[in-house]
Amino acid sequence: MKKKYIILLGLCLIFLIGGLYFVKRDSKFDLEDSKSKAVYIYNLTDNKKVYGKNENKPLPMASLTKIMTLLVSLDHVSDLGDLAPVDYDSYMRAVSENASMAGFLANETTTYRDLMYGTILASGAEAADSLAINVAGSIDSFVDLMNEKAGELNLENTSYANADGMDDKRNFQSAKDCAMLIKYGLEDGNFRAIFTKRDYLSQATNEHPDGVYIESTIFSHLKDYGENGFEIIGGKSGTTDEAGLCWATLAEKDGKEYIIVVMGVSFSDIDDLPDAHIRETLEYLERI
Repeated sequence: MKKKYIILLGLCLIFLIGGLYFVKRDSKFDLEDSKSKAVYIYNLTDNKKVYGKNENKPLPMASLTKIMTLLVSLDHVSDLGDLAPVDYDSYMRAVSENASMAGFLANETTTYRDLMYGTILASGAEAADSLAINVAGSIDSFVDLMNEKAGELNLENTSYANADGMDDKRNFQSAKDCAMLIKYGLEDGNFRAIFTKRDYLSQATNEHPDGVYIESTIFSHLKDYGENGFEIIGGKSGTTDEAGLCWATLAEKDGKEYIIVVMGVSFSDIDDLPDAHIRETLEYLERI
């Protein structure tokens, strides 16, 4: 009798595990040819998770780092119109590292607002690092503030080593942490305005009397794709050799807002990047 009970229990476990596997494989969000290492989709309107894949895995985050750069800067700047010039050393380092740039020049008489838009829209390294210098006096001091903020927000799978997102083994984040950071940031009107801006013209400066025109890397890429039944209204992109291609976006569908974070789409040629991170984001939105 005991032997039969054990056999019956074993069969039940087999069916249960098999059923769970079947459900997982049948999920409408499990893309057949997914290239991303991690995904997290969050219904911001209803305050609930929609889908996750490796959502708690710490991964290199590239320029998604700059989301925290913006948040910490907003915490410490009372007037976005105050002058905050482009730091010379930061500019030269960005040039030497072939980092993405917003278009400002060394010692340019920018404002905090200019640098914030340059950091998020164009993912400008000279803008992000200049924000750090103007806010905290040094990159290291600013990074301390970034990690303190991550602790305050209970981002357990996040660590910052810089303000610009260049590859560093101490610079990582999970897809869920990124989404929760964006959720928190969107409560701030300035953050939301910057995160959802399509383009921006800086104030007149000593180097650019007509200002610097800056376009969002999210919206510039979306011009080549259709959005069926939804609209992406903001976001931040990131690309490095270690992190691959990353996209963190805010979208509207059926009167609700969603945060979609896609991380870790690998590539082999920086001059011929794949678009799996974009296509996956759009397909997830279609399936919501």
